Amino acid sequence: MGDGFLSALLTDPTLRVVGLGAGAVGALAGALGCFALLRRQSLLGDAVSHAALPGIVLAFLLTGSRATPVLVLGAAFAGWMGTLFVMAVVRHSRVPEDSALGILLSVFFGAGLVLLTYLQRTPTAAQAGLDTFLFGQAATLLIQDVILVVGVGAVAILLLALFWKEMKLLCFDGEYGRVQGIPMNRMDVLLTSLLVVAIVLGLQTVGVVLMSALVVAPAAAARQWTDSLGVMVLLAGVLGGLAGVGGAWVSTLGDGIPTGPTIVLLASAVVVVSILAAPRRGILWDRIRLRRTRARLRSGSPGSALPGDTPGGGV
Repeated sequence: MGDGFLSALLTDPTLRVVGLGAGAVGALAGALGCFALLRRQSLLGDAVSHAALPGIVLAFLLTGSRATPVLVLGAAFAGWMGTLFVMAVVRHSRVPEDSALGILLSVFFGAGLVLLTYLQRTPTAAQAGLDTFLFGQAATLLIQDVILVVGVGAVAILLLALFWKEMKLLCFDGEYGRVQGIPMNRMDVLLTSLLVVAIVLGLQTVGVVLMSALVVAPAAAARQWTDSLGVMVLLAGVLGGLAGVGGAWVSTLGDGIPTGPTIVLLASAVVVVSILAAPRRGILWDRIRLRRTRARLRSGSPGSALPGDTPGGGV
């Protein structure tokens, strides 16, 4: 970002607030999104963010307050109830998880749009402005909102660190965890709750429609570079944070550039670069390995394979 970013950061207090908030949201979503990606629950982010919409509208209707903590609590409650519903459906029926998540996404988002339409026809519609949660409005972030994001996010990361071993077992070998006496169902609820927290905290910045991309993209990019879960979580947090800060800065360079979509585009660009250039898994790296192998075969002395010289180096 260079000197231009540092200069803008020092002279523009709005950029400092928005950049810090967006960076914190991106870091939290990226770190926790690794677990959704590894458990093949990428659709969970989309479902929870859409399910949060009726919670936001109901929170406003019941309290008449647009205070961020009130709306976040409403969104978190709706998203959490929706995910518990999905878990119950999967556990007690033959409906697969992706189908249950798709149903949750459609039904809750439809209910949210109906409630939002009703709200816009009431005398309080002019004061509501809740439709900004559809696509996010990072420019409205206040220092109180940033403190909320950083504080709650720090608690979520602390819980993740405290239950790190259990979370790893949940991702890779849940049955072994059950044999060891670890309550894996409770760990599943805890991890899902942490994901809900990360998603609802980012709704004001990125919006209902795009929040799932911020959960998945940093994790998908980080996965291309490492096989270690710890490194992956750390790298995804860094990439998500950089995308948040970078999107906030880019949106200040021109009139009408929305912050939320810009953050998502930057995160998506990092995914593309990672898929192309990451060692062992990158497409370009595979091409280089293939050329080396073919060159050895043509020379008549293939020799022994070097570490990492096998094309398509794993998942």
